[in-house]
Amino acid sequence: MPVFTSLLAGLLFGFGLILSGMASPAKVLGFLDLAGAWDPSLALVMVGAIAVGLVAFALVRRREATLLGLPLRLPTASAIDRRLVGGSLVFGAGWGLAGFCPGPALVVLGMGELKAVVFVAAMLAGMGLFELLERRGKA
Repeated sequence: MPVFTSLLAGLLFGFGLILSGMASPAKVLGFLDLAGAWDPSLALVMVGAIAVGLVAFALVRRREATLLGLPLRLPTASAIDRRLVGGSLVFGAGWGLAGFCPGPALVVLGMGELKAVVFVAAMLAGMGLFELLERRGKA
């Protein structure tokens, strides 16, 4: 049952990304272009997502298990450190250069766009490099 529920949640998320325009690199880059022809429409998408997230996290903090009975595993880290800031900068630079972040890139990859293939390959390479560096740092 959790796999089926995860599939439905992923499909709903992907549909929402397409419907909102987040899967369109041109729309995302228009939103990020504050000095040029700024397109503020994605700000409404973000405000809506933040509102839903705030309500969801407020409700889930009162629970000990998911609706399917699985244990809740919420993040516990709260420190703002070099790694968080550095990762945020790399994420933002990638988002600004390509017009994709990971979720929409996977949606567009499923649509067969070459730009998404290149982005996802670079994203996977970056994740692999991070894992390699993490293992070397802890060894």
